[in-house]
Amino acid sequence: MLLPRQKTPNLTLQTLDHGAFDLSKEEAQRGTVICFYRGLHCPICANYLKELEKRVEDFASRGVNCIAVSSDGEERTRAMADKIEAKNLRFAYDLPLSVARDWGLYISTSRGKTSIGIEEPALFSEPGLFMVTPEQTLYYGSVQTMPFVRPHFSELLSALDFAIANDYPARGEYTGDV
Repeated sequence: MLLPRQKTPNLTLQTLDHGAFDLSKEEAQRGTVICFYRGLHCPICANYLKELEKRVEDFASRGVNCIAVSSDGEERTRAMADKIEAKNLRFAYDLPLSVARDWGLYISTSRGKTSIGIEEPALFSEPGLFMVTPEQTLYYGSVQTMPFVRPHFSELLSALDFAIANDYPARGEYTGDV
């Protein structure tokens, strides 16, 4: 389990149009939102990423970068970016499932073709949404066992506004006896 205020695993992947992504070298005033998604086969992911695409500039205005990440290869990742008509959202691909597991993501097995007729990979990670500080520590994290009921980006933006205005620290950091 990742802990708030603690260093996250590193994340170094190729992106579709922006060269290599290296979390340890991200240059954003307040951090990076990392949206791990299931892959091209997931229609819920497409809708979710469309919403993030609409919000990339809102995050940027608050000093936060955004990236979408999956274990899909370059071709399927390009198809997803095209599908959601991405113009601002960076897409990284070929996430090793061992790295997904380091981030606390759940791994699922294929059930064949999805409702939109696209074959699921043999193994893939379930969704996760994280905000990582410029020091590469966890500020916010949400992981899911299924594609349903994801955090809303508008709520994350509102929370970010509150956190900025009130210098609100990452919470959930306590690891002592209970």
